[in-house]
Amino acid sequence: MPHQAHLTPPVNEQDHTQGPAHAPVTLVLYGDYECPYTRQSLTGVRAIQQELGEQLRFVFRNFPLLEIHPHALQCAEAAEAADAQGKFWEMHTYIFHHQHTLEDSDLQHFAEAVGLNMAQFEQDMAHHRYRERIKRDVESGEESGVQGTPTFYINGVRYDASWEQEVLRAALEKALKA
Repeated sequence: MPHQAHLTPPVNEQDHTQGPAHAPVTLVLYGDYECPYTRQSLTGVRAIQQELGEQLRFVFRNFPLLEIHPHALQCAEAAEAADAQGKFWEMHTYIFHHQHTLEDSDLQHFAEAVGLNMAQFEQDMAHHRYRERIKRDVESGEESGVQGTPTFYINGVRYDASWEQEVLRAALEKALKA
């Protein structure tokens, strides 16, 4: 089956989103918590979010590159476990800010730092409660033609140009005018 350059499935209520659902532009990122390029791209995304405000909805989907990032899956699980407690974005940001240290014990400290119920977090991690959800993100990425991280989609269409802040902002502003 040929890979398509369109987002499959479209953004839905199961996604992690920031910004209004009715925003004229939706930026989806398939990312890996251990990927330095995903971390770098998020710096630009955060600045663009500040600039575009309510005109932009940002979506994060997990795409851990297991062959090259041994901690990526556990990090994704930790973010999903935090989501179950209403703190996905706090954990997401914390992991990327502390990307140089991602052992299981570090993830415990991160969970404490963002104020999670530790008994629940430890249970979720021990039972790999969110592996299926992560697997669904990865499968949707594969169906959508993702081959590495970061991979972006603007309004459902894969964006293959630079993720440098100025270039990405220009593409998003073009989508706003379309």
